[in-house]
Amino acid sequence: MLHFEGDKDFPQPPAESWAKFSDLRFIVQCIPDVEAVLKAEASEAQIKLRPGFSFVRSTLEITLRVLETAPPNSTRIAAHSKGIGSTSDVEASLLLTPRGDGTRIHWTADITALGGLLKAVPQGLIRGAAQKVVSDAWTSIENRLNQSPPSPVPEQ
Repeated sequence: MLHFEGDKDFPQPPAESWAKFSDLRFIVQCIPDVEAVLKAEASEAQIKLRPGFSFVRSTLEITLRVLETAPPNSTRIAAHSKGIGSTSDVEASLLLTPRGDGTRIHWTADITALGGLLKAVPQGLIRGAAQKVVSDAWTSIENRLNQSPPSPVPEQ
């Protein structure tokens, strides 16, 4: 239906990056506009969020599932969302390759189904909103990965 893809570089080595990107407990911490994490396991998560779109005013309940992993090279994740009068299905794939000391991630995301009121929303509006969500999510991921662990407080 709608296809998105791109590349992102991270300073962490592939094994460390894969451990984060294949774990939905990490991913849900990086999704913008989350109001509540209802379930957070490595291979399945459920969240409630309030998107900032004019065409979706209610909260959405999103279920994420890891569909496939091939450590430390790839992972595939499905997301199903439901809200008042709307549903959507998205599938995302991440391919990790070494780049210097870090990792390059080639990502794809496909909106495979839109249901209910979302069917009536013009695809250009859906595309623009999805691109903003992807951009905000990558920014959040970069910020979380670049946070250094807190320094120990010296004892006195």
